[in-house]
Amino acid sequence: MQHIYDMIIIGGGPAGYTAALYAARAGLDTLVIERMSAGGQMALTGKIDNYPGFDEGIDGFELGMKMQNGAERFGSKTEYAEVTAIDFSENVKTIETTSGTFYAKTVVIAAGANPRKLGVPMEQEMTGKGVHYCAHCDGRFYKDKTVVVIGGGNSAAADALYLSRLASKVYIIHRRNSLRAAKIYHEPLMNANNVEILWDSTVSELVADGRITGVKVKNINTQDITDITCDGVFVSIGRKPATGFLADSLALDSYGYIIADESTQTNIKGVFAVGDIRTKPLRQVVTAVADGAVAVGYAEEYLAKME
Repeated sequence: MQHIYDMIIIGGGPAGYTAALYAARAGLDTLVIERMSAGGQMALTGKIDNYPGFDEGIDGFELGMKMQNGAERFGSKTEYAEVTAIDFSENVKTIETTSGTFYAKTVVIAAGANPRKLGVPMEQEMTGKGVHYCAHCDGRFYKDKTVVVIGGGNSAAADALYLSRLASKVYIIHRRNSLRAAKIYHEPLMNANNVEILWDSTVSELVADGRITGVKVKNINTQDITDITCDGVFVSIGRKPATGFLADSLALDSYGYIIADESTQTNIKGVFAVGDIRTKPLRQVVTAVADGAVAVGYAEEYLAKME
């Protein structure tokens, strides 16, 4: 006979393992399906300073492992696999993965979001050869070198500040004439003597000879092209929700995020969306863990009605 879990959680980031912790402590038979390792995108962050309780900050990977260990201490299990298909049409949900098929009465989707690509030629070929998507992961390779950060939001600003402490020169290339990043980043960036911002500009081409040697920057107003010599390029232009495996099973917004309000409930009963993958005004670790706790509360109500 097939084993039916009370709850399956797709994704082992902060939202997923918080849901697992709350579910396991509530006595629910709980399984987390994680594609790679605990922590999700958080695990790629060298130091998290804005998560309460860690006055000196904490490494993102370490925090992810602590969250996994905490959930598993109460009986939650983890299966390392990739979800390939789902069926939410019945009361018992079906989840197909590279490690087999699993069944659950409730499902919490915590698959997160992945970095958006720049979309220029050679980007794929140069990934890891000068093109990067995580400054805290790869910035250490560019000590005393010149780097380019593409983007103008919080991630780009944080990446540029981090890199400014390592690299000799940091160029920020932003398609607008002002940063979208929170005000807290503006003054430190403007005061950093090795940071230069190229406004109203995009990267039109990567220049490489086995690895990145520069970029061609186009001013969107004048169409002028400027050659920038650099050793590395960090792409920080947002993220794309990891909803590809859902096909047409759930309602998504125009950006591809799962439509779910603060209750985390989706348009399918018994299915919840938490963390970066759902529609929400702020995507941070602290809001992700809140989602995980909320989802379990509503899932318990749903399960109680099934009995």
